[in-house]
Amino acid sequence: MLPLILFIVLIIVVVVLYEVRERQRAKQPVEERPQPQDARPDGCCGEHLVCERETLLQTNAQIVYYDDEELDTLAGIAPEEYTPAQRDAIRAVFNTLQESDVPGWCRSIQLRNIALPADIREEALLIVRERRHRNN
Repeated sequence: MLPLILFIVLIIVVVVLYEVRERQRAKQPVEERPQPQDARPDGCCGEHLVCERETLLQTNAQIVYYDDEELDTLAGIAPEEYTPAQRDAIRAVFNTLQESDVPGWCRSIQLRNIALPADIREEALLIVRERRHRNN
């Protein structure tokens, strides 16, 4: 029984430390974040959903909707404050996207000031990284 309790406590500690690290990282300005060693020659590190370099170059970036206008009600709300229904709405849109639409959708979400929940953000980041890797 004691090993089970210790295992559960260990899992809780790891989850709490991860959340604290992610919140600190989110508060840290992008310029101050350590850059990965495997940055691409074009300057994109692959660490972000939408490469900051692309975003900065697109000063006239237009919001493109992916049949997800209802998500605009989430603008400015922290992902931790989303209700289960709001999370489900984001998940429903994300699950209907084609892989090729994910980078554009992420750009649209960022321009609309909508924060993705951590699990969806990680999935989207994985898809974007895989696409970049395939295209190189």
